[in-house]
Amino acid sequence: MKKLNELYDCEYDTKIYGIKINSKEVVKGDLFVCIKGVNVDRHDYIDDAIKNGAAALIVSRDVDVEIPVIKVDDTNAELPKVCAKFYDYPDKELKLIGITGTDGKTSTATIVQTLIGDDICGYIGTNGVSSKNYKDNNPNTTPDTDLLYKFFRGFLDNGCKYVAMESSSEAFFRGRLKYFTYDCSIYTNITSEHLNIHGSLENYIECKCKLFEQTKKDGVCILNKDDEYYETILKHCNGKVYTYGIDKDNDLQIVNYNVFPTKTIIRLKYDNKEFEITSPLLGDFNVYNLCAGLLACLSMGFELNKLLKNIKDLKIDGRLDMLDVGQNYYVMVDYAHTPNGIEKLLNFVHTLDINRSIVVIGQAGERDYLKRPIVGEVVVKNASYAIFTYEDPRSENPKDICNDIIKNIKDKYNNYEIVIDRHEAIKKAINMAKEKDIVLVLGKGNETYEKLKDKVIYFNDVEEAMNALMEREGVK
Repeated sequence: MKKLNELYDCEYDTKIYGIKINSKEVVKGDLFVCIKGVNVDRHDYIDDAIKNGAAALIVSRDVDVEIPVIKVDDTNAELPKVCAKFYDYPDKELKLIGITGTDGKTSTATIVQTLIGDDICGYIGTNGVSSKNYKDNNPNTTPDTDLLYKFFRGFLDNGCKYVAMESSSEAFFRGRLKYFTYDCSIYTNITSEHLNIHGSLENYIECKCKLFEQTKKDGVCILNKDDEYYETILKHCNGKVYTYGIDKDNDLQIVNYNVFPTKTIIRLKYDNKEFEITSPLLGDFNVYNLCAGLLACLSMGFELNKLLKNIKDLKIDGRLDMLDVGQNYYVMVDYAHTPNGIEKLLNFVHTLDINRSIVVIGQAGERDYLKRPIVGEVVVKNASYAIFTYEDPRSENPKDICNDIIKNIKDKYNNYEIVIDRHEAIKKAINMAKEKDIVLVLGKGNETYEKLKDKVIYFNDVEEAMNALMEREGVK
């Protein structure tokens, strides 16, 4: 808690208990900052904020209200300043590790946290906000600035010295990360994504590059040299560059690897020494994610032997999550939702000893429309059977989204159907599985919500799949 006159040179001694930019999240005693977004001006929600208990406002235009008002030239620029002061500058005491890329952000951030240790490293991303002694709710992959400062303070107060955070292109586009500097930045890969927001692949890549421009000069940039956009990212690196990949000139070289149904054995070379590790993470994509995390930690000064001891503990919620109640077929939940991620996952799955692959997947509403038919085509080409369903439809009609998905495959393929209700789609896929088939529920991983037109409801793919599995197998 701070008083308003501790934050600003003013006469108000109003007690401030928190800072919010979303009027729906305001509670009694909050300072409401009226930032201006791409499509929304929070000045329009002042009345709602006051009804919910706002104690004071920060505005950039004249308003007539009965609570204290601080007027500034630019509320967007003011937000990180007042948050930093209110939370006592936690970002200056923590070492920030940012991860960006089309695929692999969640996995790599989780890998970094596990290798360092969740007692001293926090995680912010798709799977929430967590460390050993601190947890909080996260509405976005990369939260808004007001929440980031709150989370940073929470981590710091609970023993953390590092934070591994997914740093999405959308967050850079919306200015959420504009005022942060990073001690370490990690690049996984780039494929076409979020073009509804960025307009073009070039703009998308430009937003990704901001992470490396905002890396401290004495910080480190960890790059995937095997990705086709490596050279583009390299030009924007402000810190010292370290690379991983298959060529001998990488700082961390992937000498070879073998993927098995329950483990991956990887031979690596670092500092002119070869060593072998056994990872519980499956798939060649996780070889790259692990190398990104490992090299980041090494580049920040962690000892190799300490890091290797923690590899056995690697587990990523909602990623290659196998559900087992003793059935003679497989059920897997995974977050894969981009064409590249889906294709890589299905390619990996078909290296296992399976018969058919049955995929349940949708596409999010109010998001990249151009990606939908590409996803549909990738799925039917690489899976035995597909069930297309809704996934966070928001204001769009789920039927329209599904029709977009099948746009390029109608009259060409017959190995798919549409089941709008995701609950029913998951249940149907599991009920149609035969011995040694694999059911893959893709797109949302371990997320705990569905965003509908007028509300957000609780929904978790892991729980839905497990319930359907237990019902079919008669397990209580």
